[in-house]
Amino acid sequence: MTSRPEYLPERLALLSDVQAAEYISAGLLEGRDDVPSIALNKVAEPLPDDEARLGLHRVRDLIDHALAKFRGERPTAADAWLAPRLHETLRLTRREAAEKGIWTYLALGVAPDYVVWRHLSEPKADGTPGRVARDKFLGPHYKQAFGRLWWAAELFRDGSDYRPAVVACGSQDMLNSALRLDIIDHRPTALALVRLIEKGVVRTGREVNALTPAVNAAAATLMYDVIAPDLEHDGNSLRDWIAGAESAGPSPRNSLPEGPEEECVPEEAVQRLVALFEDLFADAPVRGRAPDENE
Repeated sequence: MTSRPEYLPERLALLSDVQAAEYISAGLLEGRDDVPSIALNKVAEPLPDDEARLGLHRVRDLIDHALAKFRGERPTAADAWLAPRLHETLRLTRREAAEKGIWTYLALGVAPDYVVWRHLSEPKADGTPGRVARDKFLGPHYKQAFGRLWWAAELFRDGSDYRPAVVACGSQDMLNSALRLDIIDHRPTALALVRLIEKGVVRTGREVNALTPAVNAAAATLMYDVIAPDLEHDGNSLRDWIAGAESAGPSPRNSLPEGPEEECVPEEAVQRLVALFEDLFADAPVRGRAPDENE
């Protein structure tokens, strides 16, 4: 099985797709090979800022804890635990998080062993070995192993409260489908989807996969930001939270961390969309559900 990198520098870095391609071998994707970390770090571009939030070892320590905590369990269980803590450890702006190279470096230069452990598929019946999808190392934000977790925590948190993000990450279908949608940038929409899970309106993966396209399609004619307006974004809270990384300790292991002290989403806005989305879901065809049930 792929091992922890033998060499870890002090700072995080950026790695382009072209640079990364050289190190994504068939052996790595099948969990047989390690990444030559010394060679990789010679081509990676170190991040210029000497800030505590960009220190590599804080992230690696967090990932080591996740591996120890969830070893022996279903790897998917680690997502809901790691997402808020990764977000709180890497206190990034959205612009910084949109830099794909930081996630590629995190997957290949810092924790390829975690990516393989989390995303290696089961061997096939004919003896074909399991394999990690290449996009878990350098895919878009909704597929890449660490990018998807950071963005899930960012988009589903309610101000400083990560509990909605934990719920969202506890549903692989919600995590895999909703992150692709632009409507999730609207905080009341994101929280309304989570509420439907919490209320038990949607329970199965098939139901989630019926709900999200229905909500997304309706957005073409229904302006959710008008029906359920959010508060204006306050950048000061985020800047203060990022600055606080210099004196912050490790992300708590046994309780949820706290995000930026932004105001929570207006409850009235969330409730309006919960009612609307329940109606949309009632009319949505669910694969495997009898036609009369769909009606």
